[in-house]
Amino acid sequence: MNTDEKMTGDLFEVDKRLSLKPVVDFNAYLRSAFGEGPCTCIRCTASQGDETGYAFQHTFTFDGKPTHRRFATTAGSDVLQALKKAWLSYTKAELPLSGVLALETVKEFVEPQLHKRLAPLFLASELVKDVDGELLVQPQAA
Repeated sequence: MNTDEKMTGDLFEVDKRLSLKPVVDFNAYLRSAFGEGPCTCIRCTASQGDETGYAFQHTFTFDGKPTHRRFATTAGSDVLQALKKAWLSYTKAELPLSGVLALETVKEFVEPQLHKRLAPLFLASELVKDVDGELLVQPQAA
């Protein structure tokens, strides 16, 4: 096979790591982490959707549509568990549990349309903290 054939073949080759079960499961988890419509928890209902003073956002807008975080399945420990499995499966290395989260690496195994959900989920679940624009993994999440 000559160089041109190799290059053309690479264009159509899909990274097989993207079809590994933990990676597929993590993408499904991201899709299900948010429900349709604004948050209807007791606090949001009582405040008529005004989230002023909330430590973490409840309602998000993705693709121009309001969505809400599903609290029951998106605790920091749940998010961390799903991420660790996908990370290990994709990178063949353990997820670093301190320092800056390598979001670009996470995006490599997350479907492009789900990228915008990553930081909001990681922040709202307290898996990470935004420090000067960098997402730092929180020690209690480890």
